[in-house]
Amino acid sequence: METGNIRAIIAKVGLDGHDRGVKIVARALRDGGMDVIYTGLHRTPEEVVDAAVQEDVDVLGVSILSGAHMTIFPKIFKLLTERGAEDIIVVGGGVMSDEDAAALKAMGVAAILLQDTPPELIVTTIRELVAARGPR
Repeated sequence: METGNIRAIIAKVGLDGHDRGVKIVARALRDGGMDVIYTGLHRTPEEVVDAAVQEDVDVLGVSILSGAHMTIFPKIFKLLTERGAEDIIVVGGGVMSDEDAAALKAMGVAAILLQDTPPELIVTTIRELVAARGPR
């Protein structure tokens, strides 16, 4: 499956200050041959979307452990639409209920990769999502 050089931004949005898991994900993607930018802690949806557009990424991954995912993801999708960047694949990670994960997928989150997802599966999932989307 040829996907070219995949570019990803991994972000922590909101007040969530736990970043060990997101750093593991960023390293796994990097070790999987992807260009990865980690935005750091306490970013706003605007900062994350601006960075994703400026960096021309394929994937925007948002890790949330604070429970704010049902507020943050709609803002991210609204901002992506306003910036004409709907082709950026959005994935979510962290801790959330099955019901919330299903609701996020229904609103357009391409994949939910929870805290127990093996790093190899995260890399494979991102490659498959980019391949399925095709060239931009």
